[in-house]
Amino acid sequence: MTAYESASRAATSKEAMSPASRTPSGHTSAICASRVMGTNVKDRSGTTIGEVKEIVLDKMSNNIMFAVVGFGGFLSIGEKYHPIPWASLDYDESKNAYVGDFTKEQLTAAPSDSIEALTKSSGASYRDRAFDYYEVPRYW
Repeated sequence: MTAYESASRAATSKEAMSPASRTPSGHTSAICASRVMGTNVKDRSGTTIGEVKEIVLDKMSNNIMFAVVGFGGFLSIGEKYHPIPWASLDYDESKNAYVGDFTKEQLTAAPSDSIEALTKSSGASYRDRAFDYYEVPRYW
């Protein structure tokens, strides 16, 4: 699945559009990153793991490199930021959240750093580490 296809599943806008521009679930085929950021991330059982803090884009390939998911801490103090491959997150309308096949324990052990470090330079080093850790097929 491409990053575009994954992103289109997350769209929740109910704008008046032709049936051809809607996904099979009735959502629009596009979504603004600002609507994704702040959305909860849950495991398959429905337990909230964290929240999408940022979306990191690969300017060279026009793909989404990863979502930055923050969890832990209190009022953002002590919060950890994890790069999670976009393709490993599915939007579940019934949970009003992105859902992934990982547990909070797996996320705790996953690559993490400050948002600044995750997006420093090309972001490729954290992209590669995240794709390896979550065993997600590479898009590049």
